Amino acid sequence: MPQDDRTRQVRANKLGKRLRRAVGQAIADYNLIEDGDRVMVCLSGGKDSYAMLDFLMQLRQKAPVRFELVAVNLDQKQPGFPAHVLPEYLSGLGIEYHIIEQDTYSVVQEIIPEGKTTCGLCSRLRRGILYNFAHAHGLNKIALGHHRDDLIETLFLNLFHGGQLKAMPPKLVSDDGRNTVIRPLAYCREQDLEAWAELQGYPIIPCNLCGSQDNLQRQAIKGLLREWEKRYPGRVENIFRAMQHVVPSHLCDRTLFDFAGLGGTAEPASPGREEWLLGGRQAGTS
Repeated sequence: MPQDDRTRQVRANKLGKRLRRAVGQAIADYNLIEDGDRVMVCLSGGKDSYAMLDFLMQLRQKAPVRFELVAVNLDQKQPGFPAHVLPEYLSGLGIEYHIIEQDTYSVVQEIIPEGKTTCGLCSRLRRGILYNFAHAHGLNKIALGHHRDDLIETLFLNLFHGGQLKAMPPKLVSDDGRNTVIRPLAYCREQDLEAWAELQGYPIIPCNLCGSQDNLQRQAIKGLLREWEKRYPGRVENIFRAMQHVVPSHLCDRTLFDFAGLGGTAEPASPGREEWLLGGRQAGTS
C-alpha cells in the first residue's frame, strides 16, 4: 500500500474511532436507544445524516441491546433535487428505507413572500410529516443528525433573538407524547464530521436547492463561534460543557429555583407588600 494511502487509512481509523466513541457515549449518557427500539434515521443527503446512519449501523453490530434502523428521506420536491442519489446509496447498504414524496416546496413558496426566510415554515412542515410517518409505521425513536455545534448555535440563537436559555436537547419527547426525538451526534464536532464525510466520499446533496439564504442568523452565529475557536482554542468546548452543568440557583429563573423562600421566613407575605415594593404601583404597570 502506498504511503499516502496508509496515512489516509490511519487517519480514517482514528477519526472513525473518535466519532464512534462520541456517538456511543451520547447514547449511553442520555439513554437514547433501548432494547426493542425501532429507530427512524432521518436522512437529508447531508454529511451529518450520512455519518449518523453510518455510526448507528456500526454500533448496532456490537450493541448489548437489539434495535432496528429504518432510513427515511423526505423528498420535498425542490427543483433540481437529485431523487436517485439516496435510493441508490441506501440500496447498496441493504437497509430498510423509505422515500416520502410530498411537495412542501410549493406550499412554502406560496405562503412566504419573496426574499423572506423560508427555513422556519419548511422545517415545521418537514417535522410534521416525519412525525406522522414515524407514528404510523411504529417507529418509536426519530434520530436527527444535529451535532454539537448545532446545539451550541441554537443556544446563542435563542439567547440573542428569543430571550431564552434554550438549545437542542439530545433527547426530546414531542408535545403530544407520540414521538421521541434523539440526537446521537450531540457530542460530535462539525469539523470532525466534515473530515469523515470527505474520507468516506458520501454522495452529498447540497442544501441550497431552494435558494441560498446566506444572511440567516444561524450562519452569523456559526461564523462567530468559528472565529472564537480560532482565536481562543477550547472556548466552544467550554460552552458545550457549560450546557451540561447548569446551576439554577445562580441564574434568575424563579420557576427553577425558589428564590422567594431562600433564607426567608415561613410567614406569608403581608397584604400590600408587592404594591409597596413597586412604589405604590400595581405589578406590571408603568
